[in-house]
Amino acid sequence: MEKVIIGIMPQKEIRARIDAIASGHHKILRDEPKIWFTSIRSVAEVLSDDNQTLLQIIIEKKPQSIQELAKITGRHSSNLSRTLKTLANYGFIELEKIKKAIHPIVKFNQFSVVFSIGKR
Repeated sequence: MEKVIIGIMPQKEIRARIDAIASGHHKILRDEPKIWFTSIRSVAEVLSDDNQTLLQIIIEKKPQSIQELAKITGRHSSNLSRTLKTLANYGFIELEKIKKAIHPIVKFNQFSVVFSIGKR
């Protein structure tokens, strides 16, 4: 597993950055954030204590399905599925389909958050 840099900036700037990358005007550098949020609050919600514990359980127990993870954590599958989809949408985990089961895989176990105030 590796470390990921998380960036925070307004949605308008995130969109402009994506457009610049898509048009070839900006090349992503190795030390730039790979995951973006619009606020510190959003980061705190997605990487809450409960979700950090969930990521740690996935790393340690290596569940082969959401149902197995639900049994380990005591959480309902539907609630757990929503949380996993959120983590996957941001890129913190992969949801790999193996036969009929969805296998959660944690991609990062270290996080750095960077942001600035004012003009960038």
